[in-house]
Amino acid sequence: MSPNSQPYAAGRKAATEASAAGLEGLPELAIQTTGLRKTYGGRRTVEALRGVDLAIPRGAIVGLLGPNGAGKSTFINILAGLVVKTAGQVRIWDFDIDRDSRRARSAIGVVPQEINIDAFFTPRELLEFQAGLYGVPARERRTDEILAAMHLTAQADSPSRSLSGGMRRRVLVGKAMVHSPPILVLDEPTAGVDVELRQQLWDHIRDLNRAGVTVVLTTHYLEEAQQLCDSIAIIHHGELVAHEETQRLIERLDRKALTILLAEDLAELPVALAGFTAQLHPPRRLSIHYRPSQTGIEEILAAVRQAGLAIADLTTEEGDLEDIFLALTASPGAAAEP
Repeated sequence: MSPNSQPYAAGRKAATEASAAGLEGLPELAIQTTGLRKTYGGRRTVEALRGVDLAIPRGAIVGLLGPNGAGKSTFINILAGLVVKTAGQVRIWDFDIDRDSRRARSAIGVVPQEINIDAFFTPRELLEFQAGLYGVPARERRTDEILAAMHLTAQADSPSRSLSGGMRRRVLVGKAMVHSPPILVLDEPTAGVDVELRQQLWDHIRDLNRAGVTVVLTTHYLEEAQQLCDSIAIIHHGELVAHEETQRLIERLDRKALTILLAEDLAELPVALAGFTAQLHPPRRLSIHYRPSQTGIEEILAAVRQAGLAIADLTTEEGDLEDIFLALTASPGAAAEP
């Protein structure tokens, strides 16, 4: 085995151990950071990460969210080996990035936010070249398979300069997959990608995850993160302000809205509803906002019946990830409970 093939062999072994020998012996955590700090010097010192403790379980899909400048890209670049941390410990697939950097890097594939491909190379050439950098033997390369998964077969031998922005972004995803890493990190992978191709990309990411690949995702499409991710980690001002299961995080918001379509016109709010945060939208729509931890929906409906109102239809709406994101990042006191 040549020296260049060693990183690939380590990553390939990590990616295929589960199918070859079951889950026994695999690390419980795909990524673990302890006290992770990064300070950029210069005229003005910037503390991009402030003691981030984050544990990402093997096989999960985790959303890494935060406002622009929160520290997400710095975090990802440290994982990728592109930025040197100031302090703390980072383990990738249980490999310490300082003591075992080659194996740590071989266990992760990173899709950067910036489109940084050579415009004169074809997608096939780019994937083949990337595979060569990782020391992937020619007989084990999956170039055609990856191109097909990224819906780039028809463009495989076209110069990259002729591709659309969405196609170029899919090439980046393909490059990150050439060495079969057990961990895939995607930094805004669907920016500039149309709805249909975005859905195709996520279908493939779900397939990878079902096969055992751990996925870390940053995105500004919060609805996308809510649908895809098992858990959400939110970074704000370089600090981890939340990391919980997606549904549990949303439930922390403790906010619901009840919309009632009345059977008859109503001129003003009845006295029986004065104790609720209610609003009348003439002539027949009534909206009531409430906290499920304090008020039950039956209590509201009882008040509606007491007011003598007949209900034609009703809907309820829960808070979503966008609400909790805004609640946690709206002010310097973002770490407080929403």
